[in-house]
Amino acid sequence: MQQTIFNHNESRDKQDLSIPLDQVGISALLMGLLPTLPFIIAFGLGWGWRAALDGFDAFFGTFGLFWLAVLGGIVVHELLHGFTWMVAGRKPLQAMKYGVQWKTGTPYAHSTEPMPAWAYRLGVLMPALVLGFAPMLAGLATANGWLLFFGVIFTIAAGGDFLVLWLLRGVDGRSLVADHPENAGCFVYAE
Repeated sequence: MQQTIFNHNESRDKQDLSIPLDQVGISALLMGLLPTLPFIIAFGLGWGWRAALDGFDAFFGTFGLFWLAVLGGIVVHELLHGFTWMVAGRKPLQAMKYGVQWKTGTPYAHSTEPMPAWAYRLGVLMPALVLGFAPMLAGLATANGWLLFFGVIFTIAAGGDFLVLWLLRGVDGRSLVADHPENAGCFVYAE
């Protein structure tokens, strides 16, 4: 992975709020799965369990469309992290790095420059909002099971992001944070 550029902040005391990617597993899966359950249940109760099963079959049953949606969604997920950090954190395009940690098979977006914790949180959350919750809501509102399960998959995929938000729960939004170059999470700098 790319080395993080800390510039003048390197001399500050920092707290590591991160988890190695190979230890994220079950916690992230549960954190991503739990928020989907109310949507699945509401869909089944509101539109019928047959409609939910048809949506499941439509999403997972078309091999080419499934993989196109998943692979495209993974790319968009990482781009949303980077784009949001650029806009909210006021960072240049050159500060965003993208890739795959091959040891764990984990795609990543990484900011090489520190930013306020509120901007970092927003960037961490954005893929779950755009690719997860918005499609689940749209699927629920329109009886579209394909959209529901697209949202379910990408909410589950955001489980690691939810874990990072949990790690940051006590950090003031104005605190300066730097994305960890190898783990899920960040460094928080002392004021």
